[in-house]
Amino acid sequence: MNYLKTTLLLAAMTGLFLAIGFLLGGTGGMVIAFLVAIAMNGFAYWKSDKLVLRMQGARPVNEAQAPQLYRIVSRLAARAQLPMPKVYLVDQAQPNAFATGRNPQNAAVAATTGLLRLLDEDEIEGVMAHELAHVKNRDTLIMTMTAVVAGAISMLANFALFFGGNRNNPLGIFGAILIMIFAPMAAMLVQMAISRTREYAADRGGAEISGKPLALASALDKLQNGARRCRNDIAEANPAQAHMFIVNPLSGEKMDSLFSTHPATQNRIAALRALAGSGGGDVDRGPSPHRQDQPWANQRPRRSTGSVSGSVPRAGRRDHWRP
Repeated sequence: MNYLKTTLLLAAMTGLFLAIGFLLGGTGGMVIAFLVAIAMNGFAYWKSDKLVLRMQGARPVNEAQAPQLYRIVSRLAARAQLPMPKVYLVDQAQPNAFATGRNPQNAAVAATTGLLRLLDEDEIEGVMAHELAHVKNRDTLIMTMTAVVAGAISMLANFALFFGGNRNNPLGIFGAILIMIFAPMAAMLVQMAISRTREYAADRGGAEISGKPLALASALDKLQNGARRCRNDIAEANPAQAHMFIVNPLSGEKMDSLFSTHPATQNRIAALRALAGSGGGDVDRGPSPHRQDQPWANQRPRRSTGSVSGSVPRAGRRDHWRP
C-alpha cells in the first residue's frame, strides 16, 4: 500500500508539473526547467551522501571503535541480504540516526552518540533496521526523483515571475499569478507527503528486518522526547536535510501537519504496535547469534541481559530467543 501511495503521489506531482509547465512557460519553458532540475538534482544524487555526512560532522567507525553499533549493523545487513554499509558516528547530544547513499552498494548509516547513550541494544537494533529499510527500499532514489520534479515546478514559477509567463493560457494573467504563488507550495506538499509515506514503509521494513516492532516503537518514543529536549544546531542550520533523520531533528513540530517531513510519532508507534499484534514483525531475516533456523513458535524465550543504557518496559520490547 505504501508503494502504491508513493507511485500515485509521484504521478500526481508529474501531472502537476506538466499542467503548470504548459500554463506558465509553454512547452519550451517546461522542457528547459525539467532539464535544469535534472542537472541540479543529479549532481546532488551522486554527491549527496558525502556532502550530508560532512555537514553533519559524521566520522567513519569500525568494529574496534564502535563495537556494539558495528556488530548490530553487520548482523542486520546480513539478515536483510544487503551489502555491509559504511558505519558513521555523529558526536551529537540529540538522539537520532539517518541513512544516505544512492544505492545499497554505496550506502552509509549514521547514529549520534546521544542515541547510543539513550537506547538499549534492542532499541538500537530497531532503529538501525529502520535505516537499512530505507537503503533496501532505495528511498534516496525516490526522494531524488521527487526533488527533480518539485525543483522543476519551482523553476517554472520563477521563470514566470521574471519573464511574465504564458499569458495566453486559458486562465489569463490572474491565473498565471495564482499558479506562480501556489504551484511551488503544492509541489512541496506532495514532496513532504511522499517523505512521510516512506517513513511508514521504513518502520514496517525495519520491524521485519529486526523482528522487533515493539523495540522500534519504544525507541521512537524515546527519540522523539530526546529530540525535543536537545537542540541540533547543525540540523537547524540545514533544515532541507531534516527528512533524512528517523525523527524530526528540528524544534517546534509536535504533530502531523502539511509541512512536516515526518508522520506524528504516536501514529508511527500505533502502527508498529498493530503490526506486532498481527505478527507481521515476527519475520526471521537471516542468521542471528540468538537464534537458529527454526520457527519462532517452537522456541522458548529467555530474558535479555546486558542492556546497554537502561531497560525498556516489558510491553515495549521483545526478548531474544534461543532453542
